[in-house]
Amino acid sequence: MNLFIPALKIGAFVMLLWGTAMLLPALVSLSNWDDCRDFLLSAACCYLLAALLFRLSQGSVPHLHPRALFMITAFNWLLLCLTGSLPYYFSQDHISFVDSLFESVSGVTTTGGSIFSDIESLPDGLLIWRSTQQWIGGIGIILVAVAILPSLKVGGMRLFRSEFSEWAQLESGSISKIASQIIVIYALISLACLLAYRYFGMDWFDALNHSMTTVSTGGFSTYNNSFGHFDSGHLQAIASLFMILGACPFILIVLSIQNRSIMLLRDSQVRLLLKLVLGTTVLLTVWRYLAGEAHSVLDLFESSVFNLVSIITTSGFASEDFNQWGSFPVILMGFLMFSGGCSGSTSGGVKLFRYQLLAIFMREHLQKALHPSLTWSRTYNGRPVQEDVLVSALAYLFFVMMSWFVSSAVLAGIGLDPVTSITGSLSALMNVGPGLGEIIGPVGNYSSLPDVAKYVLSFDMLLGRLEFLALLIIFTRDYWKW
Repeated sequence: MNLFIPALKIGAFVMLLWGTAMLLPALVSLSNWDDCRDFLLSAACCYLLAALLFRLSQGSVPHLHPRALFMITAFNWLLLCLTGSLPYYFSQDHISFVDSLFESVSGVTTTGGSIFSDIESLPDGLLIWRSTQQWIGGIGIILVAVAILPSLKVGGMRLFRSEFSEWAQLESGSISKIASQIIVIYALISLACLLAYRYFGMDWFDALNHSMTTVSTGGFSTYNNSFGHFDSGHLQAIASLFMILGACPFILIVLSIQNRSIMLLRDSQVRLLLKLVLGTTVLLTVWRYLAGEAHSVLDLFESSVFNLVSIITTSGFASEDFNQWGSFPVILMGFLMFSGGCSGSTSGGVKLFRYQLLAIFMREHLQKALHPSLTWSRTYNGRPVQEDVLVSALAYLFFVMMSWFVSSAVLAGIGLDPVTSITGSLSALMNVGPGLGEIIGPVGNYSSLPDVAKYVLSFDMLLGRLEFLALLIIFTRDYWKW
């Protein structure tokens, strides 16, 4: 029982906050008592669950060794996904449990895939709740990435412990202080995005929803056509800017503001992110222009940069159906689903630092093949990289590939076509949102998939959001050995 006490205690606090968050859509729904009642009932369930968890967690809290941290992470994210589905399940739209769970997991993990075929018909309360889930999920994964995953040595995240980078600031102050600073910056960036959207044409309701899902790189929209509804280059440019900010390490944003420096722009991940966005945008723009698309170069550039940023940062917004651009753009988008943003950001994906670590490993391997007797120093951001960090990153990539293969095979086994199976599982694991093809592409949705497929993809989304090991390890026999 000692293993569960920390998870239960934190779970009680999380449920109090989660239930309180449900009061916002309840206020929005005051004009319709039935919708308002659904959220109040959901909030009441969270409060009752909080009381139960608090009762069960009576006693002293043991030392938070890695086993307890794994349980805290997995238990509370599962709890958020399950209770987050209550407003959908209780709603007057008669949404099934599996659809409610899928939408909730997609929101909490900031994936952005949806089971709703007609988003515009949803009540305002549910629209706000979808966006709120992504906004809270975005800040939640930042705090997990900063405070927990480095301690668990998950997927090379130990790289961001004190001896390797500016994360040293975490050792000089309490985690709670750092966390509060990150939350403040996250809220301020969201507010700036809200005001920018409002200034350039969105009404307050749309601006609020889209600001929450942009900064969290979640991608939920209030319209069926996503950003294509607005047909505004200015709004797409604003969205691209804030999606990139959401994909940057928030701890470095905090430190850059505190130190009044350009520390953020000196980070290897951030520089690679900007180069990737610029390089792929120029490449795709030139390709589309040479392919003879009937648009100006500026229009091609604007639509290319928006959709590429959305895919690279795993946001999942779309301004048009890029399936119609041709084979090369579709293949490019498929590869970019792997990338993701920076560690300590709201984005999903593999994270760019792991590609950089892989490049270090490959370069060292080639050098040793030529000069076996020489030793080579490994550095990242000007600091040494230990062997176990490289091994952890490689193990993470192995988990990604195996999970993708197994998930794709399961989806194909239940009758989905190859494109939907392969890109759907990849999109879920990388927390991107849309896949490729006619069914789950940028103008499609997941509503027509079988229930089994929705359960599989829900697990994939949570698996990818928690960096694989943080969830998989609790299913191993060794984890439960005392």
